[in-house]
Amino acid sequence: MKVFRGFNHPGIARSCALTIGNFDGVHRGHQAMLALLRGEAQQRGIHSCAMTFEPHPRDYFAAASHRPELAPARIGTLRDKLTDLAQSGIDQTVVLPFDARLASLSPQAFIDEVLVKGLGAKYVLVGDDFRFGAKRAGDYTLLDVAGVAQGFDVARMNSYEVHRLRVSSSAVRDALGQGRMDDVTRLLGRPYRISGHVVHGRKLGRELGFRTLNLRFAHWKPAASGIFVVLVHGLTPTPLAGVANIGVRPSLDPDDVNGGRVLLETHCLDWPTSLGAEGAYGKIIRVELLHKLHDELKYDSLAALTAGINQDCLDARTYFATQRHHD
Repeated sequence: MKVFRGFNHPGIARSCALTIGNFDGVHRGHQAMLALLRGEAQQRGIHSCAMTFEPHPRDYFAAASHRPELAPARIGTLRDKLTDLAQSGIDQTVVLPFDARLASLSPQAFIDEVLVKGLGAKYVLVGDDFRFGAKRAGDYTLLDVAGVAQGFDVARMNSYEVHRLRVSSSAVRDALGQGRMDDVTRLLGRPYRISGHVVHGRKLGRELGFRTLNLRFAHWKPAASGIFVVLVHGLTPTPLAGVANIGVRPSLDPDDVNGGRVLLETHCLDWPTSLGAEGAYGKIIRVELLHKLHDELKYDSLAALTAGINQDCLDARTYFATQRHHD
């Protein structure tokens, strides 16, 4: 899959079957839509294209109004979104910077500048709740009328349901927020995972006897937080069992090297000697969150923190032993 930031690039397909959305989580509803798009593109002999936005439009408006609390919790990072879109078999993804100019485009200007002139869309597939243009004034009906007038087909896909539950990014966020990881897996069609580069932390885990793999996220408000049983992919041929903390580490001082940013800290229960002490730094790993143990806790001392991590490791080992027994 080719990835383009904006659409003024020489390598971009100038005729495409297009779908538009935030694709947060690339859940089973998104996957069904992308499969339909691929089929329509093949029938027409054109490229399939997904268009998404970064930052998320609601992130942009939250920042513009100085109300960060309005920014939505996010299921996935841009890296994970692009990985999932590539696995869906899409030919190209256009990441459109969501800024003041884009936010102010009227629905017709968005159609003219982005869909027709920018991407040469011949087929546009949207969800049943799709809105676009300034003040979300554009809807499916307006898009359909424009398609007839300007020479592109328009289709919409109704809600996708699993066990009578409408699959949506909101439903995934709710399940993640409540730690219902089995429901998350059902909605996504796969276990929930987060990927990133392993970076250096303050080495506190090492001092406490619990070496951690640190992934730091500068601009991300994750839908999941707390302590989880995990599997780590990307370091060894088989995934490594572990326990992870995703959050802002309430037990540490605000002047911590992490600076209040979201950190995913993962302790592997059995560290392979083949990796050596520094063998993970700089590598991209994927951490799969299997089961939530509890919310983040504020410990009063390093001794209490150490005891808490010890208990989490015991609980994680019990989880894996139970799963093996069930298998």
